[in-house]
Amino acid sequence: MIRLFDLSLKLNGFPIKEAKAELDKIVHFSEEECTSFIEKKKKEIVDFHLNNNSFYRDLLGNKKIENWNDLPILNKQNLQKPLEERLSKGYSKKNIYLNKTSGSSGTPFVFAKDKYSHALTWASNIMRFGWFGIDFNHSYQARFYGIPMDFIGYQKERFKDFLTHRFRFPVFDLSDAVLEKFLKKFRTKKFDYINGYTSSIVLFAKFLEQKNIILKEICPTLKACFVTSEMLFETDKRLLEKQFGIPIISEYGASELDLIAFENLKGEWQVNSETLFVEILDENNNPVPHGTEGKIVITSLFNKANPFIRYEIGDIGILDEKSTPQKPILKKLIGRTNDVAVLPSGKKSPGLTFYYVTKSIIEDDGNVKEFIIKQTKLDTFEIEYVAEKELISEQIEKIKQAINLYLEPNLNFTFTRKTILERTNRGKLKQFKSCL
Repeated sequence: MIRLFDLSLKLNGFPIKEAKAELDKIVHFSEEECTSFIEKKKKEIVDFHLNNNSFYRDLLGNKKIENWNDLPILNKQNLQKPLEERLSKGYSKKNIYLNKTSGSSGTPFVFAKDKYSHALTWASNIMRFGWFGIDFNHSYQARFYGIPMDFIGYQKERFKDFLTHRFRFPVFDLSDAVLEKFLKKFRTKKFDYINGYTSSIVLFAKFLEQKNIILKEICPTLKACFVTSEMLFETDKRLLEKQFGIPIISEYGASELDLIAFENLKGEWQVNSETLFVEILDENNNPVPHGTEGKIVITSLFNKANPFIRYEIGDIGILDEKSTPQKPILKKLIGRTNDVAVLPSGKKSPGLTFYYVTKSIIEDDGNVKEFIIKQTKLDTFEIEYVAEKELISEQIEKIKQAINLYLEPNLNFTFTRKTILERTNRGKLKQFKSCL
């Protein structure tokens, strides 16, 4: 059978065969060899960009660099410059992979990867999905994602779907009538796996729950479901497992980097240590001990086109105490650093705390399908929700009591029922947003 996926990468100039061979070599290193490899690649990528990238040299300025922790932290604001000013010597738009971030962090930018680095990204994806019996060349994907709505962008994406053996379910309209059409496709097509945005897939599972349908029973070819881009709460994971009847796997990635962490067969969030170096740092940019929360900072070990060295991705997380250089484990992903609620008392709390506390009450009766929370003032929050009927005063009172208990009292809430919630232009649902 033609390996269409590999062939399409090769025809686009991405040396996938060589990338797979190098990745295979890396994953078979001993612990000692792995540690040596990471240190070697860290030094190589810094030296390369110091010698070939004026943007990175300017970032360092006259700072004396004696060890790794002396290197500056690169943030998204640094990268909001024309790409031509950030490309390394020898790279142009003709010989790179070019894309832009989704902007879900509020700071979108265009980025580049050299073609070998991007091939390694795909090799990494192929390996990890392969843990669950998924082969990109042959497995048929049910894809819950956004899609460009302009004619050329739409057709281009549909053609990519054809080449990569996937059927796309656009997530901009998730009304019951549309979800019914989705269900019909699962009855008639032999999908091997589901992949897409967490909130959209959870909404589909709630629709199945209302109809008392187990997806695996009507689409027996399904092997696994991979959720990405948004937080997966434990209650939602249990719902997905129940309604889909297949393993639910969480991935955490960034388009400008690679897959950052991927749930392995033991249920651990295994960090990618083959193409990335992941650090957890405190507010002063010092490494924290494993088991301690901090900001996630990542170095792309192979990307020569565009430096991502000690790049602050904008997320907060914790590495497990049992992590090793060869097998780091992400114990917890807490949320985005820019999604922090500042309260009247001066207390700071991850915005997802509001979402989590509210979620435990608001979804009890199955009426509310999804919701988002916006902080509009120091003491004022708006909750927009999609539901069959308005929330009743008892539910609203329960939410207020829970927030009094877990956060602080005397906060003001307004509740607005909507027919559809605002998503990003890529179809992601931003669960908490601070407008301060």
